[in-house]
Amino acid sequence: MSIRIFYDETDYRLKGWRKTARLIKDVIGTKRKKEGELNFIITNDKFLRSINFQFLSHDYNTDVITFNYNSGDIVNGEIYISLDTVRENSINYDVSFESEITRVIIHGVLHLLDFDDKSEAGRKEMREMEDLWLKRFKEDNNGIQI
Repeated sequence: MSIRIFYDETDYRLKGWRKTARLIKDVIGTKRKKEGELNFIITNDKFLRSINFQFLSHDYNTDVITFNYNSGDIVNGEIYISLDTVRENSINYDVSFESEITRVIIHGVLHLLDFDDKSEAGRKEMREMEDLWLKRFKEDNNGIQI
């Protein structure tokens, strides 16, 4: 089983990928599931917008799109992340870029665990889970500000 990260059309590289991979495994483990093949693709608005339109018929930018390929209790999927929108959101929400990209990674994993943000209640539940895991991640990294 593997958690991999790919970069498309960007020079950016995520710092501390091994720690982030442990976080992903922990999130999955709390739902009594196991990580399978997970691919994270870090890209830009142009590419993610084309995927958003092609697969979801949405003609707008987004920070993350998740494709769920789960099989039983094995979590498999692809999570596409737009650096452009993550960067914009970090400014809009007045948080660090590193914190926002970690939140988006968690968000994508939560989708693979069948969390849904289509309703107000679902968005609230996902935000609470993101906050919980982001806090744990910061604590596990000795309070390093992300």
